[in-house]
Amino acid sequence: MSQIHVTTKINGDETEFLCEPEDTLLDVLRDRLGLTGTKEGCGTGDCGACSVAVDGRLVCSCLMLGREVATIEGMAKGDQLHPLQRKFIEMAALQCGICTPGILVAAQSLLERNPDPSEEEVRYWLAGNLCRCTGYDKIIRAVMDAAKDMREAS
Repeated sequence: MSQIHVTTKINGDETEFLCEPEDTLLDVLRDRLGLTGTKEGCGTGDCGACSVAVDGRLVCSCLMLGREVATIEGMAKGDQLHPLQRKFIEMAALQCGICTPGILVAAQSLLERNPDPSEEEVRYWLAGNLCRCTGYDKIIRAVMDAAKDMREAS
């Protein structure tokens, strides 16, 4: 099979690459572009570890190839962590790290749509992201705290 040429935007930067027609976005991000923050958990779209935003919509990158892509590497602005990243560290809302990038991208997607979510809304929005190491309470509290800080900052 011949490779296909793709032009897209990843984390705000125009990007070009060649890939096989059967490659997923996850394959391209990790293997062709060296963006290894996005993790593969299940390969079937069930666990959320590979969550990224494509054209502003939260998707599982193990299932598709996309156009305008936002990954965990695009959350921080230079050395300045995103408020969600800071809260996850501050509140110890992570353990092994496999699920964390997907959860952070999912939480950012939620807060872009709803800057003042209820706890129930946060739990519902993150229901597609599975964590095998910890309970979700610290994660939910970190998202709620980050949302509050972000509202106060704007």
